Amino acid sequence: MTVTVYHNPACGTSRSVLELVRQAGIEPEIILYLKTPLSRADLDALVSQGPATARDLLRSKEKLCAELGLDKPDVTDSQILDAIAAHPILLNRPVVATPRGIKACRPADTVLSLLP
Repeated sequence: MTVTVYHNPACGTSRSVLELVRQAGIEPEIILYLKTPLSRADLDALVSQGPATARDLLRSKEKLCAELGLDKPDVTDSQILDAIAAHPILLNRPVVATPRGIKACRPADTVLSLLP
């Protein structure tokens, strides 16, 4: 099973998710998204895999989210994905992609639903 973890090593939840994936016997592909930001096309591809939505991928606790007005209910998915592409810190971490779909895995045990 191919598993990709969009990882921020400074985040405890992201480290916990990575450990849960490894405990399942899977060595995931790790994307350090702050060093290698996702393009808008990458983000579109992730959302198309579901079940995560553009809003699920948005780190709403990030101060920049409110500064950009992304926390308002009328903000479109397109606007959210544009903002995440422009400001990778807005990606909710960690995001995990498997053949079962993608999710922002907060809390960490959310990842278990994506694993065999």
